[in-house]
Amino acid sequence: MSYRIPSPPPSLEELAKRQQNVITAGQLRARGVPTRVVSDHCRPGGPWQRLLPRVYLLQEGEPTPEQRIWAALLYAAQNGREEGQRDGAVITGAAALALYGFAAVPRLPALTGVEVLVPRQRRLKDAGEVRIRRTARELESHSVHGLACAPVARAVADALREWTDAGEFAVGAAGPHLVRAVLREAVALPQGRCTVAELLAELIEADLLGDLLIRAALDELLAAERESTIERLGLLLGELQLPAPLAGPELRMRGGTYIAVPDLYWPQAGVAVEVDAELRCVSAGESAWARGGRHRLEYVGVRVVQLSGRRLAAEPETVGAELREALALGGTDLVELVATER
Repeated sequence: MSYRIPSPPPSLEELAKRQQNVITAGQLRARGVPTRVVSDHCRPGGPWQRLLPRVYLLQEGEPTPEQRIWAALLYAAQNGREEGQRDGAVITGAAALALYGFAAVPRLPALTGVEVLVPRQRRLKDAGEVRIRRTARELESHSVHGLACAPVARAVADALREWTDAGEFAVGAAGPHLVRAVLREAVALPQGRCTVAELLAELIEADLLGDLLIRAALDELLAAERESTIERLGLLLGELQLPAPLAGPELRMRGGTYIAVPDLYWPQAGVAVEVDAELRCVSAGESAWARGGRHRLEYVGVRVVQLSGRRLAAEPETVGAELREALALGGTDLVELVATER
């Protein structure tokens, strides 16, 4: 049996270097610095300064934006006595987006506040420029420049809620542009990238889709994502030399009864394809509408294939084989339908 010898905690100098000279009272106490010494050093003209309750900057002068964010994170941390034990708090909102490198949000020096996400049961108040946001969900974090940040999708939702609560979308033309830019960057960001589905889930969880600006920007993003997937699917069909389908036709029975509008449809085979159906089913009503169309297609004998953009990108060969098989099998007891291309 082997035993792992625990490594000694870093010295005050090492810890200060890791945390950009921002230290908590607990960390100082754990390294033998008496409270009296801390008080003396933080007096006017002293070498240290108090940034937030129980959080200190071991230098003179104005703190940098990064040091202010470190102070916010350490203030809200569940256990700030040792480095690495900051699981009880993550940076979120506009501050996290700035750290991720979003071009649409103000740079760190221009930020006027830092939002920190903590578990719901924490008893913690806002302090200075730190705003506490609580969640009943388990905290997730990504390390960005050594700081614990909420995942991109969660940070975007919190930033939009922050701006909405502050009334920043109430006036001016910057509102729609800002929302669109942030949503687009979220799914295009090379590092810490999130999927459209993850972003949609967070916006629904945050109850933000009632805001007309946010909903319009989201609909625009979802439509672009689905169009991109359909375009990639068209290229795959060409590579496999499969018959060209009708794109987005309106299907009705001979008597005029409406059936559905699938994304792709092969009338000879009686096969339809729905792409990323969940991305256009934001509300319960939209989900019911999509399910109804699918059920009507299957009722009249159409074989319905459901595809996602993520799976198409990850498994194009498998998707191609499934489509080939579906076209070979065709529909079952297919009712004659009239397809009108829109």
